[in-house]
Amino acid sequence: MSQTLESPRVELDEASAPDTPWVTIVWNDPVNLMTYVSWVFRSYFGHSREEADRLMLLVHTEGRAVVASGGREEMERHVEAMHDFGLWATLTREDS
Repeated sequence: MSQTLESPRVELDEASAPDTPWVTIVWNDPVNLMTYVSWVFRSYFGHSREEADRLMLLVHTEGRAVVASGGREEMERHVEAMHDFGLWATLTREDS
């Protein structure tokens, strides 16, 4: 007697689509100096002084800035690194 095994059908909904990028967001806080935040962006992400200052000003004036975009695991590492630097950071889907 022969048995045929069917592979299960896998359907991906939009929420689990692997090609949607994730972003790391750094939020404003009342503790860290703007010069320190800019230094973190330069030293950790390798941003130029101009880009680091632009992002820092967004954090300061808008309350947040997207500082990196990519895969979820990479963004999780960035968020953890920002926490290690004492910054408040989260990750979310790029289109959120």
